[in-house]
Amino acid sequence: MEKEVLEQLRYPIGKFEIPETVTETALEEWISILETLPRRLSNLVTPLSEEQLETPYRPNGWTVRQLVHHISDSHHNSYIRFKWGLTEDRPYIKAYDEKAWAALFDTRTAPIQMSLDHLSAVHAKLVYLLKGLSEKDLERSFIHPDGNNETTLKENIARYAWHSNHHFAHIANLIKRKGW
Repeated sequence: MEKEVLEQLRYPIGKFEIPETVTETALEEWISILETLPRRLSNLVTPLSEEQLETPYRPNGWTVRQLVHHISDSHHNSYIRFKWGLTEDRPYIKAYDEKAWAALFDTRTAPIQMSLDHLSAVHAKLVYLLKGLSEKDLERSFIHPDGNNETTLKENIARYAWHSNHHFAHIANLIKRKGW
């Protein structure tokens, strides 16, 4: 498969770019993406068969099942990072090996409904939190140990809105390509 095709399969909406400026309208849009993701994702994947859930979204990529569990795990970690950023002064967050998590038994075999339910609960809490943040809160930050990159909470909202759409597109594009 051509390198360009693989890159498009890997990054169907492009790579995440930190916005230069963040408007109130952009924040509202990103929070809306986070608010609607659990329902949109559930509607997308619930009709899939067990065989379809075991289909990788690209060559050497995760299966749909692994993607659903990854989204839940990743957004759980993100919620905790928001809390750390709000309660500690520029904390170093705990990174996790997402590839190792995706290879774990539960991620490879568990029913997706567990992660869909978890994602729904985490996003309900996350969105409630985000809607109540002040501009001062949104400027708070944390530091990721991979590269010691500092991220403001408003940038992290953008990152996880992108992450939501990124993995949603992986699955939606697979469904379209396969004609499911």
